[in-house]
Amino acid sequence: MSQSRSTALVTGASSGIGAAYADRLARRGHDLVLVARDAARLQTLAARLRSETGAAVDILPADLTKPADLAALEERLRQDGRIGLLVNNAGAVSPGGFAAEDLQPLYTLVDLNVTALTRLAGAAVQGFLAHGRGGAIVNLGSVVGFAPELFAGVYGATKAYVLALSQAMNAELAGKNIYVQAVLPSGTKTEIWERSGRATDDWMMDVDDLVDAALVGFDRREAVTIPPFEDAALFDTYETARKALLSQFRASKPATRYRT
Repeated sequence: MSQSRSTALVTGASSGIGAAYADRLARRGHDLVLVARDAARLQTLAARLRSETGAAVDILPADLTKPADLAALEERLRQDGRIGLLVNNAGAVSPGGFAAEDLQPLYTLVDLNVTALTRLAGAAVQGFLAHGRGGAIVNLGSVVGFAPELFAGVYGATKAYVLALSQAMNAELAGKNIYVQAVLPSGTKTEIWERSGRATDDWMMDVDDLVDAALVGFDRREAVTIPPFEDAALFDTYETARKALLSQFRASKPATRYRT
């Protein structure tokens, strides 16, 4: 890795959103650490980016639902002082819900979408603080976090968690030169849908458009970037209403409607 270029670590980098981030970040002057299960795809992507951009690219084949693979990646984030950006993109959609005969896919989804994302974010923060240079974390969520009833099972809940975690991290770390961005796509044309037994649709956003928009939000240091929202005031209204609830939380008695 170059000593003068900041390094970005991208999970889920072998295809879709992660591969698009890798391409854009290499063209922005970052060296890369690319993480995914598919080593062959990572090799192909890494070779292309080295050739086209001159970036130094490491690949780390890993399954983030496996404790040993996850621990190794956490260690890289803590120890490698060149890493200044984590793109926490690896994720999946469960094919079923709680009425399915086999609930293991739901639990595996939590391992990937929640546990792995959280542990990597934590390791990145520890690394940024230890090396004293600050950094940034991009957490990929989904607009389904606002509408968890659209998908059976836990997918929407995991994405609501990503937004809440990102907001909590930003509040905690803003004074420590660490920026956290939550990116909330709507339907995006990636392989994630095929793997869950669903098909993409014409209304879905192209991956390149999604990532380019997310990077505009990144450059603006938005805490939450929602590329499909044309009317940004809708989210501002939502946030204002959410924060207004805080005034109702401190009470020594139940609300009047609950007194019988």
